[in-house]
Amino acid sequence: MDILNDYLSYRGIKYERIDGGIRGTDRQQAIDRFSKKNSDSNVFLLCTRAGGTGINLTAADTVIIFDSDPNPQNDLQAQARCHRIGQDKKVKIYRLITRNTYERTMFDRASLKLGLDHAILNQVEDENAKSAKEGEKQKKSLTHQEVVSLLKKGAYNIFKEDDD
Repeated sequence: MDILNDYLSYRGIKYERIDGGIRGTDRQQAIDRFSKKNSDSNVFLLCTRAGGTGINLTAADTVIIFDSDPNPQNDLQAQARCHRIGQDKKVKIYRLITRNTYERTMFDRASLKLGLDHAILNQVEDENAKSAKEGEKQKKSLTHQEVVSLLKKGAYNIFKEDDD
């Protein structure tokens, strides 16, 4: 994140930053500055773990993950900062991963974990829906093929267009 910080400063791009070293009121002030209608800040650098809870960034319309967390739920939580009540823009999410690296292996394993979570939780929801009162909306269950795909290829494979 320090490299991105230096690059943005070099290019004269105004930004806000929250990482593990930013505390309390400084965090909220950075969020408030970024969220202002006519904010000078076009970029918000946010460490996944520091940005995972208690932050609302509906002023953002793009998320770029450059440091994937081994726990896929942490990345999802960080992405959710932009998908909050009050968001009126379509949010684009990009993930930067270098091919043939440990990071890629870690990402693939995290994707498999997420696929397993989704398959198991969907099964629980199906059973709850079957026992729900009549007249309540029931969720569409995953097909056998979808479950197998989630378990073999992982959850992120659903969204993948290519390996680049």
